[in-house]
Amino acid sequence: MKAVVSLNAGSSSIKFALFTLDDPSVPLLAASGKIEKIGIEPSLRAQSAAGSVLVERTWPGGADLTHADLLKDLFAWAIDHLGDREVVAIGHRVVHGGTQFAAPALVDDALLAELETLCPLAPLHQPHNLAAIRAVRSLRPHLPQVACFDTAFHHGKPEVASRMALPREFHDRGVRRYGFHGLSYEYIAAELGRIAPDLAAGRVIAAHLGNGASLCAMANGQSIDTTMGFTALDGLMMGTRCGSLDPGVVLYLQSELGLSVSEVEDLLYRRSGLLGVSGISSDMRTLSANESQAAAEAIELFVWKAAREFGAMTASLQGVDALVFTAGIGENHAGVRNGICKRLEWLGVRLDDRANEANDFRISAPESQVAVLVIPTDEERMIAMHTIAALNRMAG
Repeated sequence: MKAVVSLNAGSSSIKFALFTLDDPSVPLLAASGKIEKIGIEPSLRAQSAAGSVLVERTWPGGADLTHADLLKDLFAWAIDHLGDREVVAIGHRVVHGGTQFAAPALVDDALLAELETLCPLAPLHQPHNLAAIRAVRSLRPHLPQVACFDTAFHHGKPEVASRMALPREFHDRGVRRYGFHGLSYEYIAAELGRIAPDLAAGRVIAAHLGNGASLCAMANGQSIDTTMGFTALDGLMMGTRCGSLDPGVVLYLQSELGLSVSEVEDLLYRRSGLLGVSGISSDMRTLSANESQAAAEAIELFVWKAAREFGAMTASLQGVDALVFTAGIGENHAGVRNGICKRLEWLGVRLDDRANEANDFRISAPESQVAVLVIPTDEERMIAMHTIAALNRMAG
């Protein structure tokens, strides 16, 4: 009896999911959860596939515990929970695969070295993704690990959607628009193909709206364009990231205000977005419950920028047949969905208010010219599927 584990390691958290392989082609979720507040006071919470709590644990005074320390404890719990099932591989979300990696890859020394060079392109994510891989290697040196890239889904988009208006030499050196959230969009494309194949075969704009946020324009399930570019700073306003920004602002911050490169990086990645505009929080739930003008302005800007980029994705597709909302805000925040769709009424978008408030699958009104759907994403399952495929290739 076998099992695989999906890991998504961030700067202060590790999301995980355990899948059993009683049927090798269909991974069954056994448990999922998150270790959070790493570097402060780590806590672990895991639940069963049905949602019942399996374990809750904190490490008081554990500010010095590393990802490796906590993964060791997580492994011990997972092995105990899985009983006689053997963990045969670990799949990892790796944010940036650069120009070279267009598909999941088995981890080896050469791969790790290549991925290390991409850390400057995803400083919030890539170093922690790789730290988790190294931690697992130290715990289980011979356990196969598979890197699943958030950029891979976008590799096939048209060349024009990858270029920036810079001298060609920079494009040839990898300065181009990559796109991210690919594992989420790949899952949404597959799920839409399963439950609404007529829409999946058409022109779809998927909105992954969470602490990180982006849009993807898909035609027949393939990425055509996306709002994130060279880094995960581009495009939509996010929890703490600014989104699209006049590059002249960066020059001004450095030349006139004297900010260093590291200070600009901290400002754009960690102190902007919903947090920066509101001065209150990066969490949409907190802002929605706050009655201040600053909170309202932050939400309004988030909605405005998202609707604006929906227009751009519509242009890339030359029309749109369906909008899909996913991720934390997209799946759960009826007010944000309503605000965006109100600004898209020129496209013929009409919401069913009751369905929207209920977070139903289809939230568009019968008269809407564009289908509007809510589909929960499942990046961990996508990672598991890629990991199983990699094991099958190894077997031969």
